[in-house]
Amino acid sequence: MATIVLYPSPGMGHLISMVELGKFITKHHPSFSIVVLTLIPSFNTGTTATYVRHISATFPTITFHDLPDIPLDPLQFPSMEAIIFELIRRSNPNVDHALQSISSSSNISAFIIDFFCTTVMPVADNLNLPVYYFFTSGACCLAQFLYLPTIHKTTTKSFKDMNTLIHSPGLPPIPSSDMVVPLLDRTTTDYSDFLEVCEHFPKSAGIIINTFDSLESKAIKALNDGVCVPDQPTPRIYCMGPLVASSGDGSHECLNWLDLQPSGSVVYLCFGSLGVFSSEQLKETAKGLEMSGVRFLWVVRSPPSSKKEDRFLPPPEPDLDILLPEGFVERFVERTKNRGLVVKNWAPQVAVLSHKSVGGFVTHCGWNSILEAVCAGVPLVAWPLYAEQKLNKVVLTHDMKLALPMDESEGGMVTAMEVEKRVRQLMEGDEGKVVREVVTARKEEAAMALSEGGSSRAALSKLVALW
Repeated sequence: MATIVLYPSPGMGHLISMVELGKFITKHHPSFSIVVLTLIPSFNTGTTATYVRHISATFPTITFHDLPDIPLDPLQFPSMEAIIFELIRRSNPNVDHALQSISSSSNISAFIIDFFCTTVMPVADNLNLPVYYFFTSGACCLAQFLYLPTIHKTTTKSFKDMNTLIHSPGLPPIPSSDMVVPLLDRTTTDYSDFLEVCEHFPKSAGIIINTFDSLESKAIKALNDGVCVPDQPTPRIYCMGPLVASSGDGSHECLNWLDLQPSGSVVYLCFGSLGVFSSEQLKETAKGLEMSGVRFLWVVRSPPSSKKEDRFLPPPEPDLDILLPEGFVERFVERTKNRGLVVKNWAPQVAVLSHKSVGGFVTHCGWNSILEAVCAGVPLVAWPLYAEQKLNKVVLTHDMKLALPMDESEGGMVTAMEVEKRVRQLMEGDEGKVVREVVTARKEEAAMALSEGGSSRAALSKLVALW
């Protein structure tokens, strides 16, 4: 049996979408088996053990090969990105060993890596394996990454100091301060690591993107036309989305609560597996939700710790009585006709977005969350926090027209009045109606892309023919 080896970076969002790619391949081409190389680091990237057990039990064609952990001291690294790059760099001998072990018992047709795993390319070259990237964000972000070396050569300032609009092929103008967070300061190791990744994309056999043609048509055209890499050939691009996880078993308390709410009446607020807010921002958000009068389901996490050593640890259980305004939980969750529900740490997002009572989603603009909302036909308010999320917000609000923007005031705080305004616009206003119509159309197109004869299925067939 031919094998496809997948190598995601650590982090729940990257692992889930890579596994969804494996499911997509084996569903339509069952002659392949999938091996996922997993790095389970000692620092917090979201817990994956339960998820891996579930996939192993339900998808026998997908197996996991755990790479040995390499103990690193998080306090020696300036950022989460820096420690992930270093962990992957040091794991190369273990990946080499794993690939040789796999190839001794089956034929490896392709090696598909996350962009964080770029430093493994020489290992694959030594074994004569074709390397493909699986890009876990959208085509817009990929277009920006491929164009980065060109911007780097023609500028001397860091993005954080430019105070200008960045013009890149296939993208709306991006304020320089909204560029991907690790790229903001060109003097950092994060910037040089990402620049190295961007220079290596064209050296791959192809790039698979978790998107579909009609969602990001401008960026996809720019990629296919080769204008994002002006000085050398762009590899083949394969749009194979939307690849999102299924909705799970439907047993969480919040789904029972949603069953009691009117259709399309609830706004859902959730900010990814790593998104956190200050206690001041949590209180402002609570006030805004109270003032809006809209029903809400809100996932709340503890604020980030001020201690450097806590940065890479899972946050503690949030104490809602301390974090939210006095009496908030009693007023909304217990007394006032059950108008809101606050959930600690986690909710089954795909199931929530698919629920008939949910009519809007306030999101951090992580790419998996955007795709899950599109598949469920739920309009968005864009409230980005880290990584490429600010860039996603610009594209979501300007080009895709899938979201209303949540605007920060001076100092980065989103006021209660802004929360109230945007939630009401989304759920009750004309602005929300327009966004809802667009997302409903994209929902249909997403289903078509994955169906027989659809664009994403066609892209997979082209790729499999090469393997």
